[in-house]
Amino acid sequence: MKTLVTTCPVSDKHLAKIREIAPDLDIHVFPSIGDAQDMLPSAEILITYGEDLTPEHIGVCTQLKWIHVISAGLELMPFPEIAARDILVTNARGIHIIPMAEYTLGMILMFSRRFAELYRNQLDRNWDRTIRIDELHGQTLGVIGAGAIGTEIAKRAQAFGMKTLGVATTAREQEGFDEMFGRDGMDEVLQRSDFAVVIVPLTPDTDRLIDEREIGLMKSTAVLINISRGRVVEEAALLDALQTGKIRGAGLDVFEQEPLQKDHPFWGMDNVVLTPHLSSRSPHYMERALAIFRHNLRVTRAGEGDLQNKIDPVKGY
Repeated sequence: MKTLVTTCPVSDKHLAKIREIAPDLDIHVFPSIGDAQDMLPSAEILITYGEDLTPEHIGVCTQLKWIHVISAGLELMPFPEIAARDILVTNARGIHIIPMAEYTLGMILMFSRRFAELYRNQLDRNWDRTIRIDELHGQTLGVIGAGAIGTEIAKRAQAFGMKTLGVATTAREQEGFDEMFGRDGMDEVLQRSDFAVVIVPLTPDTDRLIDEREIGLMKSTAVLINISRGRVVEEAALLDALQTGKIRGAGLDVFEQEPLQKDHPFWGMDNVVLTPHLSSRSPHYMERALAIFRHNLRVTRAGEGDLQNKIDPVKGY
């Protein structure tokens, strides 16, 4: 009998669906990896958020064959130790498409329709009809990271009549984008965009991808939206650009240090809309993440079919 250990909460409803596929699995559910310590040496399959795993945990998991990470972010995974053991890793890439696309369009509308200013006026009982309202129609959206989420954002932006520019590792035609660029075209996209959305994984290549030079390419009327990871955008350079009016504003869901320090200037800035790293939140999160796990469980048990979201532990994605 194989042992499945999950270090994140999985409801009885979802456990029942797993048992329909593998009734012989010995399943143990724990609220955290610390609570699972005694079972880790027996675990052949591990479901985790990924952020809790350390090299020491991999060493303890002597029977481990497969890790399913129920998030898309993998930057904290101990990949050298995983690669040395040739452990299969899959993740939940793709489940955030709908909530993150909706979040991004909401953030764009916050700036375009001045909703933050209007709400502040409401609280002050200030009837001010002089606020200048924009239209998205005809404006340009640049998506730095034209993957699954970036593509869904672009499709929704096109529905508003926006022109969409995408940046990927290599240039290619992509649904939802009027123009596509390779990494060497990122400067042009930043220069042309009224809204620039950053949605790339954090890797050594993307650490500080958007720095002072890149921000300096943007229009003074442009808005930068970061829904990737805090370290993808150089926070000090962004703060300077916002304070000095080099760009119009920023919509931020991720930060270099989380939770964001209470004394950080971002909190009190009129040209910043920030949220506490929840752009991917959805009531359908767990169902989507475990649907990928169940598909891969069928594949591994049948010995045929294609795994979804198999991760290369050497590349980290």
